[in-house]
Amino acid sequence: MIDTVSDAILRELSNLVEAQTGLHFPKGRWSDLARGMNLAARDLGFEITEPSIQSLLASPLKREQIEIIASHLTVGETYFFREKRSFEVLEEHILPELIHARKNNDRRIRIWSAGCCTGEEPYSIALLISKLIPDWKNWNITILATDINPRFLKKASDGLYSEWSFRETSSLIKEKYFSKTRDNRFEILPSIKKMVHFSYLNLAEDSCPSLLNDTNAMDVIFCRNVLMYFSPERAKKVVRNFHRSIVDGGWLIVSPSEASQVLYPQFVTVNFPGAILYKKDSSSPGRTHDLFAPSDIELRNPQSAIQFEFVDKQKLDLVSRNDGTGTPIVEAEGDCKPGLEPHQYEELLALYEHGSYDQAEEKSIGLLSAHGDDAKLIALLARVYANQGKLAEACEWCKRAISLDKLNPTYRYLLATILQEQGQLDAARDSLKHALYLDQNSVLIHFALGNLAHRQEKHAEARKHFQNALGLLGSYRQDEILPESDGLTTGRLKEIIRLTT
Repeated sequence: MIDTVSDAILRELSNLVEAQTGLHFPKGRWSDLARGMNLAARDLGFEITEPSIQSLLASPLKREQIEIIASHLTVGETYFFREKRSFEVLEEHILPELIHARKNNDRRIRIWSAGCCTGEEPYSIALLISKLIPDWKNWNITILATDINPRFLKKASDGLYSEWSFRETSSLIKEKYFSKTRDNRFEILPSIKKMVHFSYLNLAEDSCPSLLNDTNAMDVIFCRNVLMYFSPERAKKVVRNFHRSIVDGGWLIVSPSEASQVLYPQFVTVNFPGAILYKKDSSSPGRTHDLFAPSDIELRNPQSAIQFEFVDKQKLDLVSRNDGTGTPIVEAEGDCKPGLEPHQYEELLALYEHGSYDQAEEKSIGLLSAHGDDAKLIALLARVYANQGKLAEACEWCKRAISLDKLNPTYRYLLATILQEQGQLDAARDSLKHALYLDQNSVLIHFALGNLAHRQEKHAEARKHFQNALGLLGSYRQDEILPESDGLTTGRLKEIIRLTT
């Protein structure tokens, strides 16, 4: 048992667990670590003794080992509409304002349940959306649900729940949205189940925001009872990533026990009666706003203020024409001087990677006056717009990059990603097919085609593309970062494919 293990080994084990999973076990919680590891030992095939732990520490943990350890060190205790006041704020304030702002144009809502456990939280979100938007099938609704525990994700994908998951839920919810099974469980309706996309994601390891894992341009992120497992330093890093993943005017919803003035300095703290939420407002980060009545809150649609005021920014004389494909082409007055300096692009890329999208946008537009035919610059601007949730603009600039460099498969891949976010799945597939024609050995293109086919329930086609991706990955080292992948390694993508299939 754990009593036979020295403090030095426990400290090393604690450090390994935190490095691999983000889960923080200081000395005061080593007893919790011990209990969890004793449970994990049976699945890992060893006993908790000093020699066995030394053996475990001697080499990098395999993904299966990380998953097993994480499953025994986190609590899978949740239920529908848990912490009800957060859902009331979502239903009464956030969603109505988003619906009102977008019903006549974008008709798009993106919500991420980070640390979704067994699925009750994202399904609760889906139920609210179906209630508030009767024609939700005519909208582009994204509910991304991620977790580090594949066992949780499997149960969530099954959508089967016992009475215990409804302990604070009206019986009307069960009657309307669930069907009772022979073993007295409740299965969520297929139409609601399809609204939620479940995916493995390690908040301590995986990159976000990223077009690859769909964690960009979120209107709302739920991350409740997750940050408490992390060290303060790692929790702050995760929060910074969340801030980059949320569009301006979007929301971060955490558990009441995780509310903190220190942890969320980038956000505006909004005090609703009975709930504290965090809003992304680039104009006034760190401010606190008290809401004593529902009418006090004013949500602004991040799409509504989009304007191409280039003349005010850089005194450019812009001429719009068409290249025959429906793509507007923007030209600057005077001679174009293609060939962006490497240091200029690196500065832009650094702004983009740090989530400084407004600065990256402004700097890119300024450089277009001298480098209006630089496809690489224009493609980066498209990515900036995509991460801001400005998909129409992202699409236009991406098409502009393609018109300048028709043989670059990366731009076709980027366009497909943007089109998929817009709900244009057939157009996204066509763009990916074109990209694959240009580069048949692209791992990411095969992976994207597999994901798209999987989403469209074309399972045989999905398997073919996933198998092609795995075959191509064989020529890479496990720790090698794939090009254009936002830092994704070969080994990580292999595991994502395994969990998807």
